[in-house]
Amino acid sequence: MKITKEMDIMSAVDNYPETVDVFQRFGMHCFGCMAARFENIEQGASAHGIDVDILIEALNEAVK
Repeated sequence: MKITKEMDIMSAVDNYPETVDVFQRFGMHCFGCMAARFENIEQGASAHGIDVDILIEALNEAVK
């Protein structure tokens, strides 16, 4: 897998712009949020009540 739950949100978006749609589909519209600059994907998913494993699977599917 290319994207892990330990990766910070903005690194995922910067390195894989195609993940933006996935984050938004899961209700994570946090690209303008200051937390996105220091939270990892797991922390962001938890804050939004999202199953991080399902999110990571969808993100990696998008970057194949």
